[in-house]
Amino acid sequence: MSDLEDAVSEFLSEADTVYDEYDKGYMDADAALSRIENHVEELREAADSE
Repeated sequence: MSDLEDAVSEFLSEADTVYDEYDKGYMDADAALSRIENHVEELREAADSE
């Protein structure tokens, strides 16, 4: 698997975790959005390095 494919897989896994934690009430919407934004930035960095 390429680095980009690994990054996409990791992003999807982390996004699922954030959505699940939000749905269970473990975090508020602002925290969830912040975590998703961080994961999007990591994904962008991986894509830019390809």
